[in-house]
Amino acid sequence: MIVFPNAKINLGLNIIERRPDGYHNLETIFYPVPLKDAIEVNEMHQLFPSDVRCDIKVSNATINGNEQDNLVILAYKELSKYYNLPRIHVHLFKGIPSQAGLGGGSSDCAYMLNLLNQMFKLNIPKNEMLKIASNLGADCPFFIDSIPAYGQGIGEILTPIDISLKGWYITIIHPNIPVSTKEAFSHITPRKPIKSCIDIIKQPIETWKDELVNDFETSVFIKHPELLNIKNKLYELGATYASMSGSGSSLFAISRLPILYNNDEFKGMTTFTALLE
Repeated sequence: MIVFPNAKINLGLNIIERRPDGYHNLETIFYPVPLKDAIEVNEMHQLFPSDVRCDIKVSNATINGNEQDNLVILAYKELSKYYNLPRIHVHLFKGIPSQAGLGGGSSDCAYMLNLLNQMFKLNIPKNEMLKIASNLGADCPFFIDSIPAYGQGIGEILTPIDISLKGWYITIIHPNIPVSTKEAFSHITPRKPIKSCIDIIKQPIETWKDELVNDFETSVFIKHPELLNIKNKLYELGATYASMSGSGSSLFAISRLPILYNNDEFKGMTTFTALLE
């Protein structure tokens, strides 16, 4: 069986308070975009020699560290705590850049949960799937349904919302600059925004530029001013709205017409453009 995990962007992201457990409560709008990975799963033959019950091959990306720590494998292991799963081979093709603020790993994890549920007819109800996903990562529950949602808590409390960017173009620029969580939070002062992102996104997109804010930009742009340059360039090229996604380092633009640029403007960067449906 094959599934195609999609990326997400954040339409606004506000860090509103620090929690007693050290995490931060936030509010954001998660929106799915058609930049995708691919996951193929096949059962292992009963005679296939393997020291693990779930092995993985990753293409189009270099994965550092132990492959058994990949979120796709962790999704299998988490379900295996409650259900009897057969041994499997996994092939993961990466189209979504890693460490980009696009939710690639979380999407792979959630789509793997959905795949296993369907492939092996586990019949896990939706509320249970969301609970399992939240054990694996704050962004994972969003990708169980992968529909526009208002995220609260650490991102795991989701409320579906009625918003559509159909007919708009999305352009994503990933400059291959890693941004650590420590960097992203280094200049953050948690506070509730004057106007919530859930209210701003109800306004015409033309008004978002001056009101819809990603709080992480303050810290990240100080450390990596080249990211601010990319955001400004996207506006110069015709973006109606541009922002960093998540804690970076990807920038995205929403525009009525495709963003046209020459090869030198985003040289060495990963780029993606699509018409949203």
